[in-house]
Amino acid sequence: MKPINCFIAFNNPVQAEKTAQNLLQSELVNAVYLLCTPGNNATIAGCECIEIDSLLTSSTLQKIANKSTTQFSLIYTKDTTLELGQYALERFFHIAENLDTGLVYSDYYQIVNDERTTLPLIDYQAGSLRDDFNFGSVLFYNADNLKKAVSETSENYKYAGLYNLRLKVSQQAELVHINEYLYSEIEFDTRKSGEKLFDYVDPKNRAVQIEMEAACTDHLKKIGAYLPPKFKSIAFNEGNFPVEASVIIPIRNRVKTVEDAIKSVLSQKTSFNFNLIIVDNFSSDGTSEIIEKYAKADNRVIHIIPNRSDLGIGGCWNVGVESINCGKFSVQLDSDDVYEKDNTLQTIVNAFYEQNCAMVIGSYTMTNFKMETIAPGLIDHKEWSPENGRNNALRINGLGAPRAFYTPVLREIKVPNTSYGEDYALGLNISREYQIGRIYDSVYLCRRWDENSDAELDVVKMNGHNHYKDKIRTIELKARMNQKLLK
Repeated sequence: MKPINCFIAFNNPVQAEKTAQNLLQSELVNAVYLLCTPGNNATIAGCECIEIDSLLTSSTLQKIANKSTTQFSLIYTKDTTLELGQYALERFFHIAENLDTGLVYSDYYQIVNDERTTLPLIDYQAGSLRDDFNFGSVLFYNADNLKKAVSETSENYKYAGLYNLRLKVSQQAELVHINEYLYSEIEFDTRKSGEKLFDYVDPKNRAVQIEMEAACTDHLKKIGAYLPPKFKSIAFNEGNFPVEASVIIPIRNRVKTVEDAIKSVLSQKTSFNFNLIIVDNFSSDGTSEIIEKYAKADNRVIHIIPNRSDLGIGGCWNVGVESINCGKFSVQLDSDDVYEKDNTLQTIVNAFYEQNCAMVIGSYTMTNFKMETIAPGLIDHKEWSPENGRNNALRINGLGAPRAFYTPVLREIKVPNTSYGEDYALGLNISREYQIGRIYDSVYLCRRWDENSDAELDVVKMNGHNHYKDKIRTIELKARMNQKLLK
C-alpha cells in the first residue's frame, strides 16, 4: 500500500479537483478523501467524499482517523487549490519517516492578490500552546499518532478538535518544522498584524475560547504542568514606602502622547497618596522637555533618566520599581494610553486588598488616536478565572491591561529587559505562586495608531515575537513541572 492518505477541505469543486488530481499523481498517495459539509457533496474522479459538520470538530477527526489506514495522513485545511512544490510530498514523507515524528509542517508561499511571497514559520516547542500557532495548511501526521490521539479524546469538541489533536500528538512524538517552502496557498485575510491581535478576545469567539481552554487544561494535566487553585497569601506589610501607589511609565520619543498620559494620572482621585514615575529612555523628540515641565510644577511627577543605555521597556520598569520613590503598588500606564476614569488608580489598589493578589489586571477599551472606540471595543479577558486563569494563561498570548504589581514581589522577580512580552513573562511567573486579581470593567483606553510598536509588523518581526512568547511559556511550563516534581 502507498504510504499517504490525503484529506482535503472541500468547498469549491474546481479548486478541490485541481488539488485532488495533483495529489493523486504522486506515487506516494494511496487515496484522497474530500471533507464535504452537508449539501456540498461532490464527485471527483478517484476521490471519496466524507461528510463532515466542520473541519474543527472531534467527530470529523474521528472520521479521518477511521480512514487513516496508511502510514501517514495529510490534512489540507484550506479549500483553495494546493500547489505543491517540487518533490514536496517526498520531502514530507522522508523527514517524517526518518525522524519518527508525530507531525511535520513546513514554510510555504502565500499568494495574496496573485502576488506570491514567502511565509516562514517557527519551530514548535513545549510552550507553543497558543491555539493560533501557525502550522500552515498542510499537516502531515503520523497516522498511528493521529489515531491514538483521537482515541484518547473523550470530549466532543465543536471548535477545538484540531487544537486538541496536535496537543495530544505532541504528548507522543515531536512536531517538526521543515525550514523549506514546500507549497503555496492563497490567503484572503489581508488585515494588518495589529488588527489581528485581538481576534481571540472578540466576544463572538467566547464559545471557541471555552473549548480551547478545556483542551489546554486537559493537556497540562496529562503532562504534569497543571496547577490547582491554591495560592500564597499576602499581608501587604513588607517594607516602608513613600506612597501607596506609583504609576510607572517607561517612555521614549512619545511627544504626541506623553502629555495625555501624564494628565490622566494627575487627575486621579484617591484616598491615598500616589506619584508618577516616568523613566525617560533618552528621548530626543521633545518628550523630555514636556516631562520636565510637569515635574517642576508637581512634586508627584518623578522624572528619571537611566544611567545606562541598554534598557528596553522591561529594564526601564526595573529602574522605576527600584527607585526610592516607588510606592507599595506599581501600576502600569503605556506612554500611548490613558486611564479612562479618574478612579482607575483607586479601583486597582482596592482590588489588591479585596482579592489578596500580587498582581492586578484590568480591562481596557480599544480606541483610535482621538480616543474614539474602535473594534473590537472592550478587551476584558473574561477567559481569566480565579480557578483556572494561571493554567489558561499558558495558552493565550496576553493577559490584559492595565497591569499592577505588589512592589516587593516585583522587586524579587525582576522584569525581563525586553521591549516585548516582558509583562506576559511577569504574569506567568507571578501566577505560579500568587493569585492574580481581575477588574472586568473598562478602566483604561488603549490607543491604536500608526506609530504603535505592533500596528503593522512584517512576518519576520511577528515570528520573533511569537517565538519569544513561546519560549517564555516553555520556561514557565518546565518550571511548573519541576516544582510539582520537587513537592
